[in-house]
Amino acid sequence: MIRRIRENFRCTIAACYIGFVTQAVVNVFVTLLFVRFRTEFGITLGQLGIISTVNFVTQLTLDFASVKVVDALGYRVCSVAAHLLSAGGLLLLTVLPEVMPHPFVGILISVVIYAIGGGLMEVLLSPMVEACPVDNKEATMSILHSFYCWGCVLVIAVSTAFFAAAGLDKWRVMAALWALIPAANAVFFLFVPIRALVEDGQEMRVGTMLKNPVFWLMLMLMFAAGASEMGMSQWSSAFAEAGLGVSKTAGDLLGPCLFAVLMGSSRVVHARLADRIDIRTYLTGSAALCVLCYLAAGLAKAPVLGLAACALTGASIGAMWPGTFSFASRTLPRGGTAMFALLALAGDLGCSAGPAVVGAVSEAAGGRLSAGLLSGVVFPAVMLVCLVCERAGRTSKKE
Repeated sequence: MIRRIRENFRCTIAACYIGFVTQAVVNVFVTLLFVRFRTEFGITLGQLGIISTVNFVTQLTLDFASVKVVDALGYRVCSVAAHLLSAGGLLLLTVLPEVMPHPFVGILISVVIYAIGGGLMEVLLSPMVEACPVDNKEATMSILHSFYCWGCVLVIAVSTAFFAAAGLDKWRVMAALWALIPAANAVFFLFVPIRALVEDGQEMRVGTMLKNPVFWLMLMLMFAAGASEMGMSQWSSAFAEAGLGVSKTAGDLLGPCLFAVLMGSSRVVHARLADRIDIRTYLTGSAALCVLCYLAAGLAKAPVLGLAACALTGASIGAMWPGTFSFASRTLPRGGTAMFALLALAGDLGCSAGPAVVGAVSEAAGGRLSAGLLSGVVFPAVMLVCLVCERAGRTSKKE
């Protein structure tokens, strides 16, 4: 059986799928415990915000640092380490808040450890799948990224059901159970076949990439994709709670959970259509639909219609992140690991900027979240403008 795994690249793709589920676990699970952390450890709202910020900042740092580290250590070593760090951080979360003098410090240490693993995975998984000898890489890439969405749905649904049955005070058991996924996948990565995306010596240098205007276009697309996604998804639960007057649990299910379902479904649809529609056309249509969704969410008078627009945004942005990866890989085939790392960095910067802009505008508008969401239309609009300019540039060159 081990021999069959070593020779089968489908096992590599399956391991990467599980890796994206792991990334969903480390990004989503702790946010479900914020209320518990306040009551059990006395964590303030400001400190809860710091937890999310530390998670994303750590992953951003890893995106930048891994430009050289991954190629030096190799994909296999880094993949196993990323999963072990993710599992270790989740397990430490069940222990450190109890044994540290300040529980908040224990939580932050745990978050930093599993965020290092999550950041490494973000850089590793996409180029590993891109390097696999499969027929339709664009479709495979889209399915790969859909597993992050299914992972988010899984974490929210399973954790909510577990807490309803066993009680929120048993959250440590749930954390330990989630840690089993990256621990098992670390073992899986010891055996799967792994190919280099670009042969040694043929990878484009970072300096050369940074002088290429096409690469900067790809960075802008990734930034806009990340900001468009998180600008809506991070505030969808609050929008549901405020607009419909539902509970936090119902808000999570109607907001981020429904958003993730539609985003994952959109990526599956994109995978089926990838060989029939040009990626530029698909991304342009996605950006245009996303603009309409943001406008509808911000301008809708009926809360139900606004929430529907929020959810539909998940469908509109589904292809943006994996589609941009495929677009970049096709346009800059010698980009290699460094290109994927810098694209992930741009995407994560967008993920940080999107929610921050929506929140700041909402606060300036007197707490009206609809005003903040309306301001978020700038992100898909930037993507749309970049794609239109790219198409115009290609047309002029042909002429």
